[in-house]
Amino acid sequence: MLTGTAVGLGLRRDFADEVIQQPQPAIDFFEVAPENWLPYGGAYQKKFRALTEQYPVICHGLSLSLGSPDPLDVAFLKQLKQFFAEHQITVYSEHLSYCSLDGHLYDLLPIPFTEEAARYVAERIRQVQDLLEMRIAIENVSYYAAPGQQMTELDFTKAVLELADCDLLLDVNNIYVNSVNHGYNASEFLAALPGQRIRYGHVAGHYRQSESLLIDTHGTEVADPVWQLLAEAYQMHGVFPTLLERDFNIPGLDDLKRELQIIRRTVAQRQGLAYAV
Repeated sequence: MLTGTAVGLGLRRDFADEVIQQPQPAIDFFEVAPENWLPYGGAYQKKFRALTEQYPVICHGLSLSLGSPDPLDVAFLKQLKQFFAEHQITVYSEHLSYCSLDGHLYDLLPIPFTEEAARYVAERIRQVQDLLEMRIAIENVSYYAAPGQQMTELDFTKAVLELADCDLLLDVNNIYVNSVNHGYNASEFLAALPGQRIRYGHVAGHYRQSESLLIDTHGTEVADPVWQLLAEAYQMHGVFPTLLERDFNIPGLDDLKRELQIIRRTVAQRQGLAYAV
């Protein structure tokens, strides 16, 4: 069970051996994409078992494709359920998007912001929760176009959460990126989200292509406005478990832990506690 003050890191193979071989007290939990571990046996499964024996591990999916017109992959969900049971994984999240249409598209595409789409996606989330016999969290995603939009991103996200009765993976960086790209107030968006549904949060870096276009890359350090928005999130909704994502241009573990210290300092400031580096 993750506590509200837990600080986590997305596991990457660049440093997987290091965290297994040497205890990392600065990291409370790790997040993995189950798709990166499910297909493999032998040495990879032994490595994953060593990880889950030492640290709490949660899963963040890449391929469930909740908004796709394709049928849900029931066989994959059964694999997930067995995988979660084997490794005592109790937290699973997915993207509020889709990535398949008669086959995988290898990108996260935006779901139309319509009432019909909200009902459709919510029903699929309910099916997933029933099959897995657990609540899941959906992540607010970054997007660069909004085809067929009839609702705001905020209203669509809230409708899906309510209709599906699921949790929220609050990606603070995605809120900031979308607020710049689509011209809305990030603080107002954040304040209007149902805080009671936040299961945990993400922070990550982005690339500023221009003053009005940010690209969600997870390839740089977290930007100052995102740190500021995280502090606002704690103030508005209370402290929640928070994870740092870094998917490429991955530095050494010591550099990543320096960013984790910023999360801890932000938590401590919210709680009125002294923080020792």
